[in-house]
Amino acid sequence: MAELLTYELDGGIATITMDDGKANAFSIAMLNELHGAFDQAEKDEAILVITGREKFFSGGFDLKVFTDHPEQINEMLTLGATLCERALAFPRPVITAASGHALAAGTFLPLCADRRIGIEGPFKVGLNEVKIGMTVPLFAVELARQRLTPAHFSRAVITAETYDPAGAAEAGFFDQVVAPEDLAETTAAVAQEFLGLNAEAHVVTKLRVRGGAIKAVRSGIEIELVPATPGG
Repeated sequence: MAELLTYELDGGIATITMDDGKANAFSIAMLNELHGAFDQAEKDEAILVITGREKFFSGGFDLKVFTDHPEQINEMLTLGATLCERALAFPRPVITAASGHALAAGTFLPLCADRRIGIEGPFKVGLNEVKIGMTVPLFAVELARQRLTPAHFSRAVITAETYDPAGAAEAGFFDQVVAPEDLAETTAAVAQEFLGLNAEAHVVTKLRVRGGAIKAVRSGIEIELVPATPGG
């Protein structure tokens, strides 16, 4: 039974809402639940919407694992990396509706999605790993490379520039930014628009367009990480 997120299916649109009561950290438990929700959305052949709790989309990987449980780091990173790999190649359109802050690994799913919506407000978005003493994983570098604008790629990855939502859209983390009260309506409208796509043409074209990025992400996983099985 999921405890850190909810999964709702309505008219061919599956909505995953992450809510751990805090910053929606990508803990091993959260990542396992996300993999399970992805499994269900594939079975449902649904367009996938991923959102968070008020003021937080996700604050990234669970830092307590790095400090208190180093033996679990590989499992957590691998679960996050393979989730991104799945999102890049998901057979139906993927929409991220960032409900607030998106930092470090919290930016990874938007970097994989087909449409990325953020909200106006005093929120921070960015790959801040270097600021907090962490090396950006190879797979994450490739996610950023295939989505951020050339002018912002190095600034975001190498010098950990953090953006407000409008700046995040300019850099390539988001496609559009709306008022907080418009997030649900805008996301629903985009999902309805995507229902009109031909599913087979969508996934074949997606794989053609993202083939190089998917291969690079897979290579990064194989070089740095040992496979971890969701739910294991």
